[in-house]
Amino acid sequence: MSWRSLVFGRRLANRESQARRIGWFEGVPAMGLDGLGSSAYGPEAALAVLLPLGAAGLGSIGWVIAPVIALLGILYLSYRQVILAYPSNGGAYTVAQANLGERGALLAAAALMTDYVLNVAVGISAGVGALTSAVPALHAYTLPLCLGILVLVAVANLRGTREAGWLFALPTYLFLASFLFILGLALVRATASGGAPAPVVAPAPLAAGTAGAAAGWWLLVRAFAAGCTAMTGVEAVSNGVSAFREPVVREARRTLTVICAALALLLAGVALAAAHYQVGAMDQTRGDYQSVLSQLAGAAVGRGALYHVAMTSLLAVLCLSANTSFVGFPRVCQLVARDGYLPRPFAQADRRLVFSAGVTFLTLTAGALLVAFGGITDRLIPLFAIGAFLTFSVSQIGMVVHWRRAGGEPRRLAINAVGAAVTLAALAVITAAKFVQGAWLVLLAVPAIVLLLRATNRYYARQAARLAPDATFAVEEHDPPTVLVAYEERTRMSDRALRFAMTLSPDVVAIHLTGLSGPDEEEDLARLRAAFERDIAAPLTAAGETAPRLMMVPAPYREIDGPLLELVAKIDAATPGRSVAIIIPELVLRRWWERLLHGRRAARLRDQLMAHAGPRLMVVSSPWRA
Repeated sequence: MSWRSLVFGRRLANRESQARRIGWFEGVPAMGLDGLGSSAYGPEAALAVLLPLGAAGLGSIGWVIAPVIALLGILYLSYRQVILAYPSNGGAYTVAQANLGERGALLAAAALMTDYVLNVAVGISAGVGALTSAVPALHAYTLPLCLGILVLVAVANLRGTREAGWLFALPTYLFLASFLFILGLALVRATASGGAPAPVVAPAPLAAGTAGAAAGWWLLVRAFAAGCTAMTGVEAVSNGVSAFREPVVREARRTLTVICAALALLLAGVALAAAHYQVGAMDQTRGDYQSVLSQLAGAAVGRGALYHVAMTSLLAVLCLSANTSFVGFPRVCQLVARDGYLPRPFAQADRRLVFSAGVTFLTLTAGALLVAFGGITDRLIPLFAIGAFLTFSVSQIGMVVHWRRAGGEPRRLAINAVGAAVTLAALAVITAAKFVQGAWLVLLAVPAIVLLLRATNRYYARQAARLAPDATFAVEEHDPPTVLVAYEERTRMSDRALRFAMTLSPDVVAIHLTGLSGPDEEEDLARLRAAFERDIAAPLTAAGETAPRLMMVPAPYREIDGPLLELVAKIDAATPGRSVAIIIPELVLRRWWERLLHGRRAARLRDQLMAHAGPRLMVVSSPWRA
């Protein structure tokens, strides 16, 4: 078994694609980890904004999380309709392309790509934050841990969506069970104690509020904007509908329902429990950093076995929440590339029926972000959510246009109209609140991506125009070409190239470049001429066949392409109307270390001829597998 098969699995046939599809049970971990994991950093981001209020800020967290949950409900209803209307990948790009035209589609694509990359970086950094909360000694290794987990998730997805779903199912459902139990127990104890429960392990003390700080509307708006990062993965199911098995709509809707319901319960539970147990956000750069969920779990059940099980599952879910992007990003890129706005490799499935170009690009860009921001969640959060809400808005506006065209669907039209209005308002709020904190980078990145997509499409359009035939097909050249064979010395490889050349034309010339071996090559050239005449030309002449000629071409500056191109130009002038073919014998190297023992002269010659040859020159590679 090769290392590739060991790491990524066996090669899959196209007919196996249907069997690779997933149901709702695998769909929740495959596409819901982003949304579920954001229950950890969404409320924490909102609490971080309320830090200037000290303990008083906890009284406002309910007013921040309640509209977030309401917005989540609106998005849930809206995306159920998107799945119904576009059951074959109904994400924002598809919806916008069908209803808003090219500009809307490219805006949606750019927003989706930006959001997916940020989701990977934020999810993994938050997961490592959870790990360093439980094991403070690892705090100094935050960035290496982030990059290591990124590689792990990428390799899992290069094996296929189905494997990733089953691999991540255990930590996902363990996370849901443990934290819903912990939060439920915390709220029961809070109710039984009259709203002031005694924590098993006291959370970090809250700092005193800043003098003069008050829960003004702008502070609450900023906290709401930070809390909206909890909804960034809601669109993932509609973007990856094609990953589900039949009946597609039912399986995708069930997955969306489980994700949104669980996320709503987690958000409400975290907000209420944090207020009752006086749990606030901490600075992640501190050596004694504890995440909000870590403090809540310790306060509710202590630091025993249940705490460690819950925190281990949280670590896994947060780190693996990047999986949502690894499922959705390559599929979006495949659609965009199929339409000619991304390089074509993004649309090609690999040996595991995975769009590996998208997986690789996502890994590299998310890794660059993690390195740039040191793997610290708080530094990445200000960039987050704008791409997601821009995607939400474009998708909902597109669905409004869709239902208007369909006619007779006033209820569905109303749902998406409300979704469009609410997401646009939330987008404006988030942009204003996070602009100076770094959101301006996203506002620059999205238009830049749109320009790159359009430039890629223009390139393919120009290329197609250049390659388009301009006349009826006809054979304009009937004479056989002059065939040149690159010839160093007689070998089985050069013999095969000469035999092939003689099947193409009676006019075959073996070209040997001189001046490449130094000043002492005269004797070598004499031996080469004698051997060619004795071993090749003489037997062919005796058999009554036209023998190839040997031509010595000077290469005084040791270049190999220039003299050949000059020779081709002379042949063109002497034989107008005839093509010239150059056959280059090449040794196929099977092992990596063999490349260290051989030069790349044949490959360089081929590349240079391909780059500079005229319209009547054909370049033919003659491979020899030793």
